[in-house]
Amino acid sequence: MTPLVECRRVGFSYPVRDGGARGAFAIHELSFSVEAGEILGVIGPNASGKTTLIRLLSRVLVPARGEIRLGGRPLGGFTRAAVATEIAVVPQDVPQSFPYTVEELVLMGRFPHAPGRLFESALDLDHARRAMAATGVFDLRGEPLGRLSGGERQRVMLARALAQRPRLLVLDEPTAHLDLRYQAECVGLLRRLNREAGLGIVLVSHDLNLAAEVCDRLLLLAGGRAARVGPVEAVLDEATLEAVYGCRIAVDKHPATGRPTVQVLWPT
Repeated sequence: MTPLVECRRVGFSYPVRDGGARGAFAIHELSFSVEAGEILGVIGPNASGKTTLIRLLSRVLVPARGEIRLGGRPLGGFTRAAVATEIAVVPQDVPQSFPYTVEELVLMGRFPHAPGRLFESALDLDHARRAMAATGVFDLRGEPLGRLSGGERQRVMLARALAQRPRLLVLDEPTAHLDLRYQAECVGLLRRLNREAGLGIVLVSHDLNLAAEVCDRLLLLAGGRAARVGPVEAVLDEATLEAVYGCRIAVDKHPATGRPTVQVLWPT
């Protein structure tokens, strides 16, 4: 079966600015795939390459070496609008002063499907309202974004991504602004979309326990390289995590789910 998305020995480096002595950050020989209906977690310390990977997958950046394929086709052959009909990104930073209502912002997710059209169709409105209902923001549809809490804005951004009707959803720290209730609801929604709609999901997170609970496989990045990729239990290995994160770590099993749990062993 053809993977939904495949990175084949992808390399990329930012230009060196102002004669930087350390050189520019680079991605090196990165290879992995995401299947339809799979949740792949991308984890790693700061400056490991997670944000750069999101930009590469969404074609904001273009690989210098190797290739990214979407549904078996080179991603470089897609226009950005065409990529946006297949891949939706939910960013970590949510705008606070965007001068639009919730419904207007969610409807922007329909733009890639008809970029030359001036007005939304009845189908666009239906997709937007279904997305708002799924993320629990339908009752907020007339509210300006500036009046919403951080968690509400995060759910609106997820609704906008769902309105795109993508095959792949890329989430950057999706629960960062959510309280415990909405974290649980977000996880439940992602699982439902994954199982019922066959949506492929790339979940980028600093929360190793969230990734362990939700994901089918993990990609652990370190210094722009894949330190390890595979099943959750294989990647969340104490020795591997200690080497990547540079601190003492204990890995145990969750008493209810049996999934790995990760704890930092704080210095005494």
